[in-house]
Formats: sequence, C-alpha cells, structure tokens
Amino acid sequence: MINAMEEKRMMQVEERPLPMAFARAVDVDSTFAYMGSLVTFLAKGSETGGRFALMEYHTKPGNEPPPHIHEREHELFFVLEGSMRFFCEDKTLDIGVGNVVFLPQGKAHAFICTSSAVRALIFVQATGEDAVVLDRYFLAMSEPAKSMVLPDSAVTYAVDDPEHAIRVGASNGIRILSPSEARQALPHYPGFGMPVHSSPVRQSDRHSCIQEKD
Repeated sequence: MINAMEEKRMMQVEERPLPMAFARAVDVDSTFAYMGSLVTFLAKGSETGGRFALMEYHTKPGNEPPPHIHEREHELFFVLEGSMRFFCEDKTLDIGVGNVVFLPQGKAHAFICTSSAVRALIFVQATGEDAVVLDRYFLAMSEPAKSMVLPDSAVTYAVDDPEHAIRVGASNGIRILSPSEARQALPHYPGFGMPVHSSPVRQSDRHSCIQEKD
C-alpha cells in the first residue's frame, strides 16, 4: 500500500514539468541586477525539474551577502575572474581563477571578494525532494539588468533593511544569520561589511583549498 508521504511525493513529481532542451547566452536578456551585483540565469530550477540551477555571478567588494545557511541545497562556486575568501564553519578557503569551493547544505557560510571584481559560476543542487531555491531567492531580490556593467551605486545588503533579506530568504529555504549566530558559527569570519586586503592567491593556498590532510 502507498502511504500518505509516498502519495504526496508522487504527486509532486507528477506536477513537476519535464525538462526541455535549451540554449542560453550570458547577455542582458538573461541577467538581473541583484544587490549591486549581476546574476545571469543560465539554468533555473524550474527548467531542470528542480534538481539544480546554474548562475553566473558578477560582483565586487562591498556587495557580499551576510552569513547564511542553505536548508535545501548544496552550493558550489567556480571562479572565472578574480579571487574570493570563503568561511565555512572553522575553515577559511581562498580560491582564485579555475578553483572551486563546495559548501554543503545546512552549513553556515559567508564569503568576501578579495579582488576588485569577481565573476564566478554558482551551481546549486537539491539534496532532497524539494526543488532548489537559490535562483528564486536571487530573482526575488533583483530586477532586470539594464546593462552588463556593474553599477557604480546600487542598493546592497550593507544599506538595505536586513528584514527584507531575512523575509525573502525564509520563504526560499535560506536562513540569514544574526551577528551573534555568525560569530558562533564562523569563528574566523571578520564580520559583515568588513573590508579585506589580500594578496593574489598563492598556489599553495589553492592546494590547501582542495586537499584535506587526514
């Protein structure tokens, strides 16, 4: 016999439209202005059966989001231009061009841009039956871009009402951490909005990001 949980799961699968093949370019038509940054939606969860989403993220120092937790999805960054410093639990991970960082579902994390500009691919993968939601969060926090150039002035997380992001995040499986929660979960994180001066990522730093000693 099929129990209520299994029946609900089957109904969710039936309601989810089958993915269709498509091609998409990184251009203004597929790009949104997001909190001082630009996000190009290369593949949305609504187009992949909810299993994953892929975005290109173009940003600069000062536009970073506050520390947060993804409750439904794993997240992976692949840097195309510039360098970034990530904080996940007690780890500090520096990555540059050609490097990736993996951030597991349910783990508190934050990042800082350590170069004057950053372009990266963001890939999120669903960890359960629920669809990915980061792309929906980005869309809810953004508006269609007018150009592919980062704006000189825009509303960023540093100046926006924090309740806005907390509310939108909560409805999209993303929990924004309070300052006290961030201090406890991310002991090496310098604090939201704090500038970081960094030299280019050394090769030894890159190896340390992708190799863990037993």
